[in-house]
Amino acid sequence: MAGLVALPASMLMELTGALGRSFGVSQMVIMLVFGVVVFYLGRYLEGYARS
Repeated sequence: MAGLVALPASMLMELTGALGRSFGVSQMVIMLVFGVVVFYLGRYLEGYARS
């Protein structure tokens, strides 16, 4: 669920100007990578739990 919430939240925060830049990389990109990693980790754990 956290991965699904992080992706739209990062886009909304970028559009409203709430995010800044860190090390030349937009924080939105960092949040997007975090969301994707958390989402796939959850899918992996869900598949492992069914086995």
